[in-house]
Amino acid sequence: MTWNGRRALRRALQVFIGGVLVASALGKGWDLSGFAEVLRTYQAFPSELLHPLAVTVTVVEIVLGMWVLSGWRLARSALAAAGLNAVYAAWLSISLWRGLELANCGCFGVFFPQPLTWLSPAEDLVLVSLCYALSCLARDQT
Repeated sequence: MTWNGRRALRRALQVFIGGVLVASALGKGWDLSGFAEVLRTYQAFPSELLHPLAVTVTVVEIVLGMWVLSGWRLARSALAAAGLNAVYAAWLSISLWRGLELANCGCFGVFFPQPLTWLSPAEDLVLVSLCYALSCLARDQT
């Protein structure tokens, strides 16, 4: 691939990954109480931690998404995004193995509800792969 092609691919991945993170955070943040209720359906956290956890997840996603979009230390931000999506994939897989049947996985808050299926962690694993590719492209650029 030519240098210009690699640069264009890097930029496309950067915008896509950062955009997904920001969109996900906005979907959660617009109704934090609703997102906390989605977290309750996982039956894994004490009630008093649901709202702080909803806020924390939302803030982490928006900060990470903006970091990726900024391009500052892009290889590191892409690896951080890969790590976050790997944690999500593991969490969703464990929830499925526990036999949970959820009408909303919470990936985009309450505004774009998606049921928890095996496609949910698979999507996160695709994002892990894209984040890793972005990290490699960013390192090649420096």
